[in-house]
Amino acid sequence: MENQYTGVFERVDDWWTAYVEELPGCNVQERTLEEARESLKEAIQAIVQANRELARRESEGHDVVREPLAVAVE
Repeated sequence: MENQYTGVFERVDDWWTAYVEELPGCNVQERTLEEARESLKEAIQAIVQANRELARRESEGHDVVREPLAVAVE
């Protein structure tokens, strides 16, 4: 499954900082814009996977339904 997020990149002195608007706490800092892009993608993957794992642990033993949801957000 592929999701789209909004990456915000800002040059600060000799560094590029970046964050994802939709994922609070998902941010990186790298020397080049390309490195920041790649690091941000990796951070998104790690955060989404960790959130899924935490949600599954918390729902163990409960009667739950998991299903994909498609939502258009402008």
